[in-house]
Amino acid sequence: MKRLFIVTTLAATLLTGCKVGPNYRKPVVAVPTAYHGPSEDQQAQAQAQAASFADLPWWQIFQDPVLQDLIRRCLKQNYDLQTATERITQARAQVMVTRSNQFPQVSATGYGTDERAFSGFPFKTKYATYAADATFQLDLFGQLRRATESARAQLLSTEYAQKTEILTLVSDVASDYFVLLSLDLQLQITRDTIKTQEDAVKLTQSRLEHGVATKLDVLQAKQVLDTANAQVPELQRQIGLEEDALSILLGDYPHGVTRGRPLVEQPMPPEVPAGLPSSLLARRPDISQAEQNLISANAQIGVAKAAFFPQINFTGTGGGAAGRSTVFTSLLDTNIGTWGIAGQITQPIFEGGRLRGNLRSAQSQQRQELIAYKQAIQLAFRDVSDALIAYQKYYEVRVAQQNTVQDPGSPRQPALSVHRPTDPGAGPRQRVPEPCATLQGARRRLAAIATRNGRLRFEYKNASYLFWRSEGQPSGQMVATLQKR
Repeated sequence: MKRLFIVTTLAATLLTGCKVGPNYRKPVVAVPTAYHGPSEDQQAQAQAQAASFADLPWWQIFQDPVLQDLIRRCLKQNYDLQTATERITQARAQVMVTRSNQFPQVSATGYGTDERAFSGFPFKTKYATYAADATFQLDLFGQLRRATESARAQLLSTEYAQKTEILTLVSDVASDYFVLLSLDLQLQITRDTIKTQEDAVKLTQSRLEHGVATKLDVLQAKQVLDTANAQVPELQRQIGLEEDALSILLGDYPHGVTRGRPLVEQPMPPEVPAGLPSSLLARRPDISQAEQNLISANAQIGVAKAAFFPQINFTGTGGGAAGRSTVFTSLLDTNIGTWGIAGQITQPIFEGGRLRGNLRSAQSQQRQELIAYKQAIQLAFRDVSDALIAYQKYYEVRVAQQNTVQDPGSPRQPALSVHRPTDPGAGPRQRVPEPCATLQGARRRLAAIATRNGRLRFEYKNASYLFWRSEGQPSGQMVATLQKR
């Protein structure tokens, strides 16, 4: 019993062996305790809630049904996402190929013949041969297992790259949609300006006829009208280009795009909780992708180190032949069987520096991936900080500008002076406030601010959480879940 235990232990040790090279340990990276940008009260609230605006799925952030439908279509039809998904399939197949080297490779061959001769010495011969070969490399130093470890890390890296691609597409669709709504609003404002300015030209012409205006005033009014008319085709051109870009994102040919809520009616939350800074590392798939690349490069060091050690291969063969031969009237039967087994050990002695060069290259690649991992974390915190600062300040600007548009008669509203013929005492240089033109300018500014505010909202989500899971769904079912919602 004791002898059987020893033999079993030795066999298990030979089969599993050891794995040379460094085992992966997650790098210790010091992260800040607070994001730069939010006030101390907001930081304290975020620490207490430990929740983030990024935890919300996109269908709760964008409540425009049309935009939600566009995003779903994009996730179903976009070619870039389909390519990213196929890369995962390719990486999974590569893991199978790499891992197959850890198992015996068995092949079989067979051959048969039926031969007859009628001249000289007539004979008939029928026979068949068969053979089977098996080869197995004993992974005593872990070269094959390290290669499999590297391939699995590459598979996970590809999956995280797909998740990043998903959010990038959702962000691009939402961003282009907001730009399209902004252009629609600007076109509407420009057409309203044209109507107002046409009345202004008629009014100025009437003043000229009554002697209370000059030809210069008429020319200036017409110049403003001509400028507004020239803006219409330019805005229509930009709308057409934006629709084409959005159509391509949807995986379709260029066509018109349906609109939902107007830009100024899109809901904007006043605050976006940032969440805990420590949770950022677990959210962003680009950071996870960088870590998996680091794991893969770390495993490749083991592959390069194992090449310095002996490689042990076993080969086994077996086969036979069976047949019957007739010469004149004699009958000969043949039935032969053979088998054999061999072992081979290979130890590199002189390679001209190839093995050492491969090791140094693998170590350098691992250091590069470590640098990229740390840099990805720093860039993630910068993205969050930039998005938080920009969102909060643009929201304040939007509120102030919206108050101006909603109350054009307020004292804060700047005035534009024009002549009024109904004022008997108005001379050629006397002017009275007319807020219409200023209101149009304020509306244009509001459209630009609202567009930027809406895009920044998703830029913050991208920066703080580049992927999200639906409730109760594992990440592997992510694409199907997003496409069904």
